[in-house]
Amino acid sequence: MADRPEVNTASAPVTALTVMGLAESMLNGLARVPFRRPWQGPGGLLDNLGQSVTRQVIRSFMGFSMGLPIEEFRSMEKILDDICRVVMPPFIGITDDVEITGDTIGGVPGIWCRAKASSDAYVDDSDDKQSIGATILYLHGGGYIGTSPIMYAAFAASLVKVTGHEVFIADYRMAPEFPFPAGVLDAADVYKGLLERGVASQHLVVAGDSGGGGLATSLISYLHSKSLPVPAALALFSPEVDLDLDHPSIMENAQLDILPWNVPVTPYLHGVQPNDERVSAIHAAPNPEWFPPTFVCWGADEMFRDGIREFADGLRAAGVPIHAMEEYGMFHVFPILMPWAEASKRVFRELHDLAGRHVTPDPEAEQTH
Repeated sequence: MADRPEVNTASAPVTALTVMGLAESMLNGLARVPFRRPWQGPGGLLDNLGQSVTRQVIRSFMGFSMGLPIEEFRSMEKILDDICRVVMPPFIGITDDVEITGDTIGGVPGIWCRAKASSDAYVDDSDDKQSIGATILYLHGGGYIGTSPIMYAAFAASLVKVTGHEVFIADYRMAPEFPFPAGVLDAADVYKGLLERGVASQHLVVAGDSGGGGLATSLISYLHSKSLPVPAALALFSPEVDLDLDHPSIMENAQLDILPWNVPVTPYLHGVQPNDERVSAIHAAPNPEWFPPTFVCWGADEMFRDGIREFADGLRAAGVPIHAMEEYGMFHVFPILMPWAEASKRVFRELHDLAGRHVTPDPEAEQTH
């Protein structure tokens, strides 16, 4: 986002002070871990310790970030993005045998994550190339206001490894500079761009987490309103599908989750009512004739729990094929933040099964798009 000409950033001295403040906040958060009984939790000792540290670090990061002026927030985000651009490609190349390439689809920039064995650059003999089963359009999280595709490269690489698919992470526009419906329109442009490149809708999976998960459901409704073909499946991780934020779990789980207690939605809505079905999927009326089979997972300890439960129940009542997983003791987007946890491994196994149930590979499809 910070590279866009419409986005303002802070001066170098102010940015340096911001980064120093972030470091101090995260160190302060880590210092609190021993006082929060980190050995207690739903898993083994190492899992519980990892969960406690992750929860406190992310909570400190988000709490500090939400109090920044937007130009300082964007400058900090750009520094983290630049670090990830250096670290992520070699890391996932070694750990998951996945490569990253930049691309622009439908006028929207983003990155591809593909298995090296499916690329001409790594495999000379076409008979030895790994077939790409399907294409995942991934909409990253960040509450509609932050993060970037490269920050999600490690998780996308895990998806590539688990499913055998290729993943395109779209760098869609975010609030407050670009409120609703900018993100939805960008997602739709990428989706249409993939179709124009020859990717059949029955070989497409739309996926997303948190705000990106909410954006994914908005995209499905948008495709239906424009009479466009819907994807083969939808995969959601702790999706932000109710911007009313009025369920009991918002307060009940505020001490357990990684999210700040004052979750920001106003910058994205920009005057749109939070119960508008275009932004809050629990108020929509899904129909199995146009709403794709859906996988959704969330943590029992997350603030969005009740809203996601209601969303899943609504899909089930409407007759939409759905596989829902609520993991005990887990917080928001736990598969992304704690891929080593047993709960996350269960999610990855289900994703592998989802690929087999609803998405069939196209033997005539090009290896790259």
